[in-house]
Parts: sequence; C-alpha cells; structure tokens
Amino acid sequence: MSPAPHRQPQPAAVPLAATPADARNLAEALMDVMSALLAVIERETELVRAGKVREAMALEAKKSELSRRYVGTIAHLKSSQSYLAHATPELLAALHRHHDTFRAMLQVNLTVLATAHAVSEGIVRGVNIEMQRRNVPNTYTAAGQRAAASPRNISPLALSRSL
Repeated sequence: MSPAPHRQPQPAAVPLAATPADARNLAEALMDVMSALLAVIERETELVRAGKVREAMALEAKKSELSRRYVGTIAHLKSSQSYLAHATPELLAALHRHHDTFRAMLQVNLTVLATAHAVSEGIVRGVNIEMQRRNVPNTYTAAGQRAAASPRNISPLALSRSL
C-alpha cells in the first residue's frame, strides 16, 4: 500500500461576507492574491521576453499556489456577491476595475507565452525539415520530378526536453 499523497496546507478560509467588515476583508484578500499573482506573472513575462525560460519555469510553483488561492477567493466572492452588491456596491465596483486590469495583464502574459511556444515550435520544425532533407537521397522519377521520400529514409527527431 502506498502512502497518502502529500498535500499542501490550505490557506485559512476567507469567511463569507455578512457585514461590511467581512466584505472589506474579502476584498482585501482578493486584492492581495491578485497583486501577488500579478507580480509573479509580470516577472515571468519579463523572463520569457528576455529568453530566460529556465528562470521563468522556476516561478511555476509559486504561480500555481497563488492561482489556487485566487480561485478559492473568487469562489468566496461569488458566494457573497449578492451581499456585496447590496451593502457595498462601491467596493464591488473597485474589485471589478482591479480585476479588469488583472485580466489585461494575464492576456499580455498569455500572448508572450504563446509567442515563445510558436517560435520554439517553428525552430524544432525547421530543424526536423532540414534533417529529413539531408537524409533523403536526391533522386528523380522518369517524368523528371523529384522522387518522394520513402518511409525508410525518414528518421525521427529525438530531443531532450530538459533545459
């Protein structure tokens, strides 16, 4: 029998808002986690833009932990949304504005990551095409067309995913 998997301790649960003070605590918890997550994402974006992918990958654990906290806090916020809309509409509006900025920064990060992925995939494909071209003999058919490569002339491309 294998031992139980090790789970990270969950952060203290943010209570549902029932008073203006609870609403303020919930809003502060969300702002704190969004700010911390945004700082990590901005750093990751800077590193990927600079081509320092290994350093950016080192941020993964912190980004995952903050993402879990963010999702949990958003769930509490959704549960308390009717109270917030009724009792503290200005606080809810401020949260929406902050969240819009947060989403815009996430979009920048996703664009940078997608660009890095596309560039690296293009490089690997280019290397593969060049390797296959060198492995295929230059022969021609009776009609003067270049002969297609046979499967036995194509060799797989092997690469290491470690950086």
